[in-house]
Amino acid sequence: MSIEQIAANKSFGGWQNRFKHTASSLNCEMNFSIYLPPQVEDGIKVPVLYFLSGLTCNDENFAQKAAAQRIAAELGIAIVTPDTSPRGDGVTDDKDAAYDLGLGAGFYVNATQQPWAKHYQMYDYIVGELPKLIEQNFPVTDKKSISGHSMGGHGALSIGLKNPQDYASISAFSPICNPINCPWGQKAFENYLGADKTTWQAYDASRLIAIAEHKLPMMVELGLDDQFLEEQLGIDAFISAAKQNQYDVNIAQHKGYDHSYFFIASFIEAHLRFHAKYLA
Repeated sequence: MSIEQIAANKSFGGWQNRFKHTASSLNCEMNFSIYLPPQVEDGIKVPVLYFLSGLTCNDENFAQKAAAQRIAAELGIAIVTPDTSPRGDGVTDDKDAAYDLGLGAGFYVNATQQPWAKHYQMYDYIVGELPKLIEQNFPVTDKKSISGHSMGGHGALSIGLKNPQDYASISAFSPICNPINCPWGQKAFENYLGADKTTWQAYDASRLIAIAEHKLPMMVELGLDDQFLEEQLGIDAFISAAKQNQYDVNIAQHKGYDHSYFFIASFIEAHLRFHAKYLA
């Protein structure tokens, strides 16, 4: 599982790095970014936070806009930011070049429908291939947590809920909590997973939290001025399902904040400190 470095920037005593590699699960070349805190230069292995980004983003958006490196350096946490979909020549994209399907919109599922199934196996990539690659190539422990924003918040919630044995904690910013009942999710799931809506439930956080038995620490951040709050995020269904299952989720709602990285940067410190408690 060889990797090639394509960028490196010193940041708060650590290094913000970018690499590329051939992803067997996706049948294409992929980029990922990783922040390594200064502790690794002293021979210390550190835990990892995986942060999944949203629609139209790639592996660099969070690294450049979230202002997370200072706190990650203090806490001794590595942050891995994958790309949001397969990329490259031959990878299927939406014929109408829509931002919410195809490139930049993998939705962290394993596609079963053609022509998507050949490359769009983002669930397997995030859950299996990428963590294995990170642990083989960097001074990290096997302790990890997961977070994300918007489509990536959907990914963090659904992946964490489906694999509680693999993660210490879960968090999300402005997540798509009920994708089977919102336009973004319905479009993506019908294309990637097919018309049988019962198969969609395996990736819906509101359905997954309703049946969760192993209840990880979880926090969700929402901006009340988020332009997608009512139509796309489905937070009410998520809250209702969590309450019915007595799953304690720390949900914070903030007046004036929207869906942007200004919102993420405002509260990323709280999320990093939250994860640090369980990664220690």
